[in-house]
Amino acid sequence: MPSAEDAALARIVRREAGLIVAQLQRRLGNFDIAEEAVQEAIIVALRTWRRDGVPANPGGWLSLTARRRAIDLLRKRAREVSLADEWDADLANGAGATQRTGDERLPMLFGCCHPALSVEARLALTLRAVVGMTTPQIASAFLVPEATMAQRLVRAKRKITSAGIPFAMPDADDLAPRLDDVLTVIYLSYNAGYLEPSASGRELSEDAIWLAELVARALPDQPEAWGLLALLTFLSSRTQSRFDDQGRLVLLEDQDRGRWDGVAISRADGYLATAAALRRPGRFQLQAAIAGCHATATSWAETDWLQILTLYDLLLRHDASPVIRLNHAIALSHLRGPAVALAEIDQLADRLNGYHLLHATRAQLLTELGDHEGARAANERALSLTSNPAEQQLLRSRLEMPEQ
Repeated sequence: MPSAEDAALARIVRREAGLIVAQLQRRLGNFDIAEEAVQEAIIVALRTWRRDGVPANPGGWLSLTARRRAIDLLRKRAREVSLADEWDADLANGAGATQRTGDERLPMLFGCCHPALSVEARLALTLRAVVGMTTPQIASAFLVPEATMAQRLVRAKRKITSAGIPFAMPDADDLAPRLDDVLTVIYLSYNAGYLEPSASGRELSEDAIWLAELVARALPDQPEAWGLLALLTFLSSRTQSRFDDQGRLVLLEDQDRGRWDGVAISRADGYLATAAALRRPGRFQLQAAIAGCHATATSWAETDWLQILTLYDLLLRHDASPVIRLNHAIALSHLRGPAVALAEIDQLADRLNGYHLLHATRAQLLTELGDHEGARAANERALSLTSNPAEQQLLRSRLEMPEQ
């Protein structure tokens, strides 16, 4: 587990890295060099700061180191020698830290989440360029080899160059769909750490909340940004109860609600109220409202399933994806019973056959209906489809039960 010192260093890097990448990219017009220079500066910083302590101006230190590394990279490209010499002269004259003209991370975030890039590329680029995670950290978070992640990043940066993707805020007419892309990447980033009990999983989720707050405060008139921030804050309020002392996954109905973070729940309520005041409902706001219903229920038995089902009905108007329909069916099971819910879920079988939670949900409903043989088959199918160790352990425990 990382030490408190390492966690503090990670927070400093997170605060500074995205700004410096954005500034270098604007200065150079070359995202690849800007991002690579900052990554190498981060590695040097973490090594040096652990040994010598954090400097008085960590942002300036990191910026200066990144600029020096950018000069080295530029000199390797003959056509850009003049720019490197210009920067070298700046440094010789004492122009160390880049002058900041405001938070430039938002245009960088929109560039990294451009629709021309695959979702996997958007996630990787955002975590590396905006959050400041290293390639090994990102690879570990997504359970892929470091070489695979490195190649993914290389391909993504080549796509940015070949497609001429700008690092700029979209026009007003394009803001809503582009913002949805950004928020989706942040949401997926949070989910990648949501069911990971390790420190790296928690850090990934915390970084996603940080990004969500960055976007919401930079675009305060966008209700969906506040909705996502509310949703992630509600979900994070249950972090301490999501796993037991042995690292085993604890389902919502079995969690100790006394360990939930009441301050975070209140904060999430405030974010959701801010979104609602803008009177433009959307999918993240409705998902946040559903999470809020769970967060404010005093017990599993007191959960207001009628309100949750009503919210899912509204959510389906904004997002009729199979996963949302699956969650709608789960809520329906608590009001109309497992048979009705199972009939709805079976209509999704073709579209969600490769989704482990469809089969895990079917197993639960079949168990309630007394079909233990069918439940066992569904749990085995779910187990074959998930790579998350916590979910695998839970499914194996179900299969070991006598009735399974």
